Amino acid sequence: MARATQLQQLAPRERQIMDILFRRGRATAAEVQEALGDPVSNSAVRGMLRLLAQKGLVTHREDGPRYVYSPVIRPDDARRSALRHLVDTFFSNSRSSAIAELLDLGREPLSDEEYERLDALLKKARK
Repeated sequence: MARATQLQQLAPRERQIMDILFRRGRATAAEVQEALGDPVSNSAVRGMLRLLAQKGLVTHREDGPRYVYSPVIRPDDARRSALRHLVDTFFSNSRSSAIAELLDLGREPLSDEEYERLDALLKKARK
């Protein structure tokens, strides 16, 4: 099973830990525990990190007495996988519906630069 697909099948707490590692790039179990914000023991966090390593989603290196964990999958690949899953699940695989919803979410209008970027991307996609 591809790692990107594995990300879609994680338990909520595992997903939270992966999100922390994607944001930070790397972290110790104590740093992950602190970033979770919920009351969770250090041993539980270490156990989940160990499980994520067994699944092939994180790697670790020793830094003195502790391990520093990093995601194996690149953040771009994870983003693409998550977005693909979101579009498929909530928008019946309609990219245009997802884009329309994103545009409607904005609290402020897009800037001229953002409109120009979107215009260029749409022209590129049409080719």
